[in-house]
Amino acid sequence: MRIGVLTGGGDCPGLNSVIRAIVRKASNFNDTIIGIRYGWKGLLEKDYLTLDLNSVSGILPKGGTILGTSRTNPYKKENGPQIVKDNFKELALDALIAIGGEDTLGVANNLYKEGLNIVGVPKTIDNDLSATDFTFGFDTAVNIVMECIDRLHTTAESHNRIMVVEVMGRHAGWIATYAGIAGGADYILIPEIPIDLDEVCTSIKNRHERGKNFSIIVIAEGARFKDESLYVQEKKVDEFGHVRLGGIGHALGKLIEKNTGFETRVTVLGHIQRGGSPTAFDRILGTRYGVKAYDLIKEGKFGKMVALRGNQIVEVSLEEATAKLKTVDLELYEIAKIFFG
Repeated sequence: MRIGVLTGGGDCPGLNSVIRAIVRKASNFNDTIIGIRYGWKGLLEKDYLTLDLNSVSGILPKGGTILGTSRTNPYKKENGPQIVKDNFKELALDALIAIGGEDTLGVANNLYKEGLNIVGVPKTIDNDLSATDFTFGFDTAVNIVMECIDRLHTTAESHNRIMVVEVMGRHAGWIATYAGIAGGADYILIPEIPIDLDEVCTSIKNRHERGKNFSIIVIAEGARFKDESLYVQEKKVDEFGHVRLGGIGHALGKLIEKNTGFETRVTVLGHIQRGGSPTAFDRILGTRYGVKAYDLIKEGKFGKMVALRGNQIVEVSLEEATAKLKTVDLELYEIAKIFFG
């Protein structure tokens, strides 16, 4: 078989483990793996390379993706879907493995409905795909944020400051919640629950009254104040209709300092969360996903996405996988609230 593989959307640690697993498994059956460069953009422009064992040697500990990625949406290009289908045929592909988040897999689902043999692999540091317990990249991002929070604790305590840490999380606050709990944050603010500024400031004041002269506040970029819109860096949207978020941390920092009188500093972690070497969990999860995706193709089970349920790798439909976003489990958030203030 000739099997294509592409990585779309934001990069994250663990992508290379999926690519490596697909190529290694395919080599046992003399199948050819065609790497599509820069996501759906590569399939629109026939930008590809053949992947062999030498291509994937040594890539397991590397972050990012050796194939490159983009936020290209074929459905926003003139005659885009038909060009993709024509190039799919011209490259003599029997099937395609699309590795990505809600946007990339949404395109995959639509193209599957239009007749292409496609299997999906879930990838997003936001962990917001509803059909799987975890996406690879999330664990690495959480550990990076946790380490940064640990480092901020010492400087916050030394200067008696409030530290606001802005992390990624457009629609769901999984990174903020997990890293906040693991890093001992004193308050966690997520998109699922509007910010109650009075409550946050009261919590900080209560800490000071107990003799704690510093606080760490973790906030997801998609969090918002009651009756206010998202904070954005610019109004321009990408091909999937997303604005570039950022700024809520600085807005919160100013309000905290104004309302409490305590010196406040803001740290925006940004793309640091996407970079670097993947954790063992993400390397193993990505490897299991890659092997399972290849197996689904060999079994002719198209229109599916691989998913983690409990400790088992299972298959779910792309339709189910992209139907809705997975937001933070509010029971978990209630546990986090025990430690607020």
